[in-house]
Amino acid sequence: ALPHWLNHYNRTRPHSSLGGQPPISRVHNVRGQDS
Repeated sequence: ALPHWLNHYNRTRPHSSLGGQPPISRVHNVRGQDS
């Protein structure tokens, strides 16, 4: 149940302070793959 909740919380849940965007929309280059 926790992995499902975490996915929703970080990837699909609209966040009012982000203009309705999910938190993941603010994360860039998490794995350091961009140069």
